Amino acid sequence: MANQSTATQPHAAENDNGAGVERPHATLAARLMGAALRNLGDPAIEIVLWNGERICTSSHPPVARVRFADRTTLRRLAANPELEFGEAYSDGRLGVEGDLTALMEEVNRAGHAAARRNPATRSIAQWLRRTPVNTLARSRDNVHHHYDIGNDFYSLWLGETMAYTCAYYPTPAATLDEAQVAKMHHVSRKLRLRPGETVVEAGCGWGSFALHMARHYGVKVRAFNISREQVAYARERAGQAGLDGQVEYIEDDYRNCASGAARNYDVFVSVGMLEHVGVANYRELGRVIDRCLKPTGRGLVHSIGRNRPAPLNPWIAKRIFPGAYPPSLKEMMDIFEGTDLSVLDVENIRLHYAQTLRGWRANFEQATDRIAKMFDERFVRMWRLYLAGSEAAFTTGDLQLFQVLFAPGASNHIPWTRDDIYRSSGDSADAGPSGFL
Repeated sequence: MANQSTATQPHAAENDNGAGVERPHATLAARLMGAALRNLGDPAIEIVLWNGERICTSSHPPVARVRFADRTTLRRLAANPELEFGEAYSDGRLGVEGDLTALMEEVNRAGHAAARRNPATRSIAQWLRRTPVNTLARSRDNVHHHYDIGNDFYSLWLGETMAYTCAYYPTPAATLDEAQVAKMHHVSRKLRLRPGETVVEAGCGWGSFALHMARHYGVKVRAFNISREQVAYARERAGQAGLDGQVEYIEDDYRNCASGAARNYDVFVSVGMLEHVGVANYRELGRVIDRCLKPTGRGLVHSIGRNRPAPLNPWIAKRIFPGAYPPSLKEMMDIFEGTDLSVLDVENIRLHYAQTLRGWRANFEQATDRIAKMFDERFVRMWRLYLAGSEAAFTTGDLQLFQVLFAPGASNHIPWTRDDIYRSSGDSADAGPSGFL
């Protein structure tokens, strides 16, 4: 948890608005921190050193206060800030008082401004942090690291749907669970699902979307996932819902979706899996999709992305999501351009993901005592930072959320307008999809 100790030797005055005004500092560490804040564009952050010195160069009130427990923590942070901030916060060597998400937003905006002033620095950092290729074996290890840490843990904060992907808020007042169901309807309507059709889902999580498609749209689904715990959970849910005759959960890699089923599916869908595929495998994924789909089929890929290629934050890659990579939209196009698949529609709903993360984080904070008993306090701090930092990445535009709709290039069985996508979320597909050519 954040260090709540009180500074004994303040070195910052306050202006009439309560904002910190930097004064000359006695120690080298304080002077260096002041220079660092100025180089970042004077973000509204106050730094408190282990000796009580306070540094704030902004003319605005600080959104949060960052306390350093010792000189070693500061030295490590200066050497490798993107990794060591998360390490120090998780260990409790760096405390945050105030709004953690607001702090991360300030850091992100300052980082963007610094990168614009010196774009070569960003290019070098990206080259040094190239993402490894996700082989079959590495993919299984990565998934096990993140998803197989306990269904009980995720059930405490994901909500009733157990959907671990961006929700879709038809109104800002919608609840997390309402928004997750609305997301499933939104994607289903984009895919124009019809009763009796066959769907292959690559990366199904805890199985909620496959069950939703079967229950509300009358389709048959084969859902692939390499997380053993998730597949077991999903199969149990299907049995309890009486949908195990319509939904089959398969513990296998997406690369095997088309095995023995060449062009047998009406629909291909992947919600929240592409982040784990890796750009080196995009052409192969495109070939898998092409082998799955009938000539009149269609598909959708829903994925976290970026406006430009950039590696995942190294702390997230080390502690939370090893092997993950949010692609740019240009990089995503490699999936389709190696085949004859045509992109029909692209939607970016990044602010919906920020809202989703607020809902998850609220649930998480209500369950921290139970989570600490499952794991420990370090784990709680680690995941708190991950959720807050992810929200800040979406609100500041670091991350995007792309939904890409596509179909075989020669197919004229494609929508004429977008009208049927925006029927109310409660509408059923029983009346049949509209707007096909």
